[in-house]
Amino acid sequence: MKISDILASDRFSLSFEVFPPKRDGNIDNLYKTIEELETAHPDFISVTYGAGGGTRDTTVEIASKIKNVLGVETLAHLTCVQATSADIADILEEFKRNNLENILALRGDPPANTGTFIKTSGGFGFANELVNFIRSQGDFCIGVAGYPEVHIEAPSAEADMENLKRKVDAGGEFIITQVFFENDAFYRFRDRALKVGINVPVIPGIFPIFNTKQIPKITELSNSKIPSSLLDKLEKASDWPEEAEKYGVEFAVRQAADLVRNDAVGLHFCSMNRSSHVLKILSEMELPRRHPARQQNG
Repeated sequence: MKISDILASDRFSLSFEVFPPKRDGNIDNLYKTIEELETAHPDFISVTYGAGGGTRDTTVEIASKIKNVLGVETLAHLTCVQATSADIADILEEFKRNNLENILALRGDPPANTGTFIKTSGGFGFANELVNFIRSQGDFCIGVAGYPEVHIEAPSAEADMENLKRKVDAGGEFIITQVFFENDAFYRFRDRALKVGINVPVIPGIFPIFNTKQIPKITELSNSKIPSSLLDKLEKASDWPEEAEKYGVEFAVRQAADLVRNDAVGLHFCSMNRSSHVLKILSEMELPRRHPARQQNG
């Protein structure tokens, strides 16, 4: 089922993100986590795609199992990094063979230790170019990324929003945001998008912090700011992981509940390949009415 159809039903969506493990032996643990997350009846689960296509085969394997074995819709990430248009075409054919019809099209982060994105000869330099190419290759449903606190490489919020509109105009059917911790940033982002004529659904991305060591990487990639009230608690609890996770869960519950009250179309949780903290958050809040197809499975 296309995610655009799920969102068009005008019912609240719930989704999770997982990533292919770096070590082959951990994939069984990931499948166990996915089965645990499935108990929350998500509308879809997204699977990330490593820089340079390093996890290409594993991404397809995981996404295929989620869709074709577990029966949960999946969203496969796809990036421009170190790939020619021919490479992308091959990947899309692989998606088709595995019944994968939903794609999150991303420019992608620069490969590790390079610091700079460099367009591959014969490839794409921007996500809107990737979206346009995917659209030419088949009947895929395409999502794109948005940045509530502005992409770190963008010269301004206005320029960043113009880039987002190019992605939507090229064929992006919904937006999943980079993670943020201050909801006002999301609300301002959503308002700016409407003002420039972006009318597709915008799903907020949520990152429940359960380890203080995550903070530098999170803020670097998302250009997000962590409220001082939460940061102070996390830093004081840095030697007590269970206490830090408790604060992270409490904050995520309040954040998610506020988003629901302010008409978010759904919630997209970055699970970090764990289920306990995400399920704890969901157990402590009430979600709006869900998509009927998922309710029937419950």
